[in-house]
Amino acid sequence: MSFVAISNLRFITVTTLYLFLALVLLVIDCTDASIHVYDRDPFREVGNAYLVSGGSEGLAASRITTPLPHHIPSSNANDGRSYIGFQNITFHRTKEASSNHSRTARRTGLVQVIIFEAADRDNIGGSAYGGQRSICCTSDLSKIEGCKQGEVIRIPSKRDPNWPVTVNVYFRGQSTTAQLKTTEAYITKTGMYNLFFISCDPTLKGMTLTGQTSWKNPDGYLPGRMAPLKKFYVIMAIAYLLLCVAWFSQYVRFWDDVLQLQHWISVIVGVGLFEMTLWYFDYAYFNNTGTRPVVITTWVVTVGALRRSVSRLLMLCVSMGYGVVRPTLGGLTTKVMLLGVTYFLSTELLNITEYVGAISDKAGRARVILVLPNALLDAFLIMWIFTSLSKTLTQLQAKRSSVKLDTYRKFSNALVITVVLSVVWIGYEVYFKATDPFNERWQSGWIITAFWDILAFALLCVICYLWAPSLSSQRYAYSEEKGEDSDGEESEALYSGTPKGDISLVNQERREKNGQNVDEFDLEEDHDAEEDNGM
Repeated sequence: MSFVAISNLRFITVTTLYLFLALVLLVIDCTDASIHVYDRDPFREVGNAYLVSGGSEGLAASRITTPLPHHIPSSNANDGRSYIGFQNITFHRTKEASSNHSRTARRTGLVQVIIFEAADRDNIGGSAYGGQRSICCTSDLSKIEGCKQGEVIRIPSKRDPNWPVTVNVYFRGQSTTAQLKTTEAYITKTGMYNLFFISCDPTLKGMTLTGQTSWKNPDGYLPGRMAPLKKFYVIMAIAYLLLCVAWFSQYVRFWDDVLQLQHWISVIVGVGLFEMTLWYFDYAYFNNTGTRPVVITTWVVTVGALRRSVSRLLMLCVSMGYGVVRPTLGGLTTKVMLLGVTYFLSTELLNITEYVGAISDKAGRARVILVLPNALLDAFLIMWIFTSLSKTLTQLQAKRSSVKLDTYRKFSNALVITVVLSVVWIGYEVYFKATDPFNERWQSGWIITAFWDILAFALLCVICYLWAPSLSSQRYAYSEEKGEDSDGEESEALYSGTPKGDISLVNQERREKNGQNVDEFDLEEDHDAEEDNGM
C-alpha cells in the first residue's frame, strides 16, 4: 500500500490502547438517567454569583390546562403533563458559614432556584451603565434595574410575566442544610428550558448541592430532541425486517451458490434489525421510567458500533477485490483487522459518551472531543476504500470481466453519492449547531441522528441489490482460470444460438478454454486448410 498511515502499525496500536482505556474508565464512571442527579455538586464562582447548572432540555407544553394536585402523583408517564420535578434538593453550607449567625435567626443565607426559557436568557442579569453583565443585583443595579440587592436580577418576560421562575430557599439559624420545598415547576409553553441554582451571598462560598430533578414531557420522560426517535426506530425496525425477508428468502433459496461476501452481508442485515429493535426498547423504557437501562443502552451502542465497523471493513474488502480479483488480502489482513478494532473502540467510546449517562439537550465537551478521532478514521477509511476500488476497477477492465465491472461501477457510484450526501449533511449539521448555540431548534434536532441511520440503510439496500444471492452468484467469485476475461453470459448466449452438430463451435470452445482468441483460431484453421489443398 502507498499509505504511510496504514503501514504504521505502532500509531494504530497506540490509538487502540488509548481508546480502550478511555472506554473502560468511562463505563466505570457513568450514571444512568434523564433524571439529573446532584451528588455534592459544588457551587462555582461566576462573576459575582455562585451557581450550579441543573440541566437544560427541550420541553413541550402540557396538554392539560391545570396540573394535578401534589398529593395525587401520576403513575402514568403519558398523562399529558409537562414539568420539572424536584426530589430532595438540599443545599449544604460549611460550618464556618453557619457559625457566623445566631441560632434564632430566621434567614441566614439565600439560595435561588432559577428556571427560564432560552428565549428569555437576557432576562436574567443586568449591567450598570453598559459595563460587565452581572447575575446578582448590586447597589448600582438596584437603582437602575429596580432589583433587590443580594438577589438574582430577574426581568419579567414580555410574553409571560410569571417567567423566569424564581424560588427562594433560606438557611435558618446555624443550620448547615436548607431544603427546597417546591416539588415541581409546571410547563405551559413549549421551549428550551434551563435550570440554575444561584446564590449571591459571599458567605455561602463552598456550598454544595444534593438531590435530583426529573424533566418530563407530556408523552413521557424522553428529552424533547429524543422523543421523535422512539417512533423513528419503529419505522426503521420495520424497514430492516422487510429487507431481512427479501434478502434471506433469496439467501436460503440459493444456499448452494452463496458466496463468502453474501454471508457477511447477511450478518450486517441481521445485526441491523437487532440494533433497531434494541433502540426502540431502550427508548420505550427510558420514556416510561425516566431512567435509561444501562444494560440495554450499553448493548445497543455496542451492537451499533459493531455493525458500523463490520460494514466499513466489508466495503473496504470488497473495494480491494477480495473474492473477486484476489482470493485473500494477504499481508493486509492484520492491518485491516487492527484498523477495524480501532474504529470499533472509537465508535463505542463516542456512543457511550452520548447515550450512556445523564442526558441533556446540550452536547457536552467530551463528545465534541471524541468526534474528531472518529471523523479522522472515517476519512481515512474512505480514502483507502476509493483508492482500492480504483485499482480493482482497473484490473477488471484489463480482464474484460463485464459483469463484475458493471457491478463494481454501480457500487462505486453508490459510494460516491453516499460520500457526497455525508459531506453535505456534515456541513448542514455544523451550520445547524453553529447558528443555534442555545438549542432553540431542538424540535428538529432528532433529524441529525436519523439521517445517518437512513443513509446507512439505503447503502445497505444497494449492496443487497448488487450482490443478491442467485443461480449466477458464482460469476462474482474469484477464479484463477486464464479465460476469466470472457463473459459467461455472452458465451451462454453464443452456445444457445449455434447448432449442436457444428464442429467449428466445439473447436472454438476448446480454444476459448485454452485462453486463445477466436480470431487466432480462425487464422490457424485457414492455414491448415491451405496446407491440405497444397497436398
